[in-house]
Amino acid sequence: MIDDPEMSNALLPIGFRDLLPPYAQNEDEIVQWMIDAFSDYGYERVSPPLLEFEQSLLLHAGSGIAEQTFRVMDPETHYMMGLRPDITPQIARIAATRLVNSPRPLRLSYAGPCVLVSGAKHSAARQILQAGIELIGIDSPQADAEIIIVTAEAMGVEDLLPPISIDLMMPQLANSIIQTENFDEQQTKLLMRALDRKDVAAVQQYGGSLAGILTTMLQAAGPADRAIEMLKGLDLPADSQQLLDRLFTVVQAVKTHNPLLQLTIDPVEFRGWDYHTGLCFSVYMSGISGEVGRGGRYLSNNGEPACGLTLRPDLLLPLINDDDCFQRERVFIPFGYTIEEVRGLRQDGYILLMGLTEEEDALTEARRLNCNYILQDKELKAVAD
Repeated sequence: MIDDPEMSNALLPIGFRDLLPPYAQNEDEIVQWMIDAFSDYGYERVSPPLLEFEQSLLLHAGSGIAEQTFRVMDPETHYMMGLRPDITPQIARIAATRLVNSPRPLRLSYAGPCVLVSGAKHSAARQILQAGIELIGIDSPQADAEIIIVTAEAMGVEDLLPPISIDLMMPQLANSIIQTENFDEQQTKLLMRALDRKDVAAVQQYGGSLAGILTTMLQAAGPADRAIEMLKGLDLPADSQQLLDRLFTVVQAVKTHNPLLQLTIDPVEFRGWDYHTGLCFSVYMSGISGEVGRGGRYLSNNGEPACGLTLRPDLLLPLINDDDCFQRERVFIPFGYTIEEVRGLRQDGYILLMGLTEEEDALTEARRLNCNYILQDKELKAVAD
């Protein structure tokens, strides 16, 4: 710790920070924009707790977040509790319990902070912010496409951010093809490692009769239209072809709604999608290293089909160059006005800064507080520089 008490009191744990003006406000505006977009397409807001019992938090889909979960003991019950590192498993719990009798498909949205044991791959932050949607109770290409389409709408924040690109994957595809051959355990391991590393030479070495198909799949990674043309020519087993056809159908459905959305396909990507059962996607944005969102198809806690996507609004803040982009105009209200007299200005969207003493010079205070206007004789007057 630092010897200086004043500095020590300002010290935070690694990965945690204070978010100051105007960044805290900007972050809140970004989240609200996303939540409003989700709501516009029928996704109803839920708000699970930051802390809950470990037994429920890490159940089913939550098993994948165990390593990133802070544990504490509840002094009341002596049961172990966990600080959530991800909100998605909580949504699955809510859908399978408190909303089990709600009509399906169930459309839910959420936003809130999460706490990680260690920083994310492309960020040292251990307190992160998530916002996302889950579509529960239906398994169809159109449901997969809806998640992508609504996500794209939610990321169009006031035209302040660069356009996104979405990378589509079918993690089960490569394995479904490999399982058709009688590879031993070691050869399968080497082949999967080669695919994971995108090593064409190793795939050709260990792929046997599948080397041509798997090499083509590796080389197809890229823009969706090009990838689909290359993948259409493959002679695949029936189960694998069904997975690929599902991917093609989703791409077509997305393009029908949003032809300008940039889509890419990685046919052999499977790392990090352990509990997912179908199409998966990652969201990228120019200027940010790594994903700004990820999601896909999985089974909810009671075995229901579900598809969702989680975004990281906190990663978008550095891309907003204009610190005042979300700020409303400010009005200085000289001492003596009542709330009743100025309530209409607030309803019109102004921020009101009330004078606190009769002796203060109203114009000087207005300038000091960066106000755009001052209220004089019940009318707004512009504050000159």
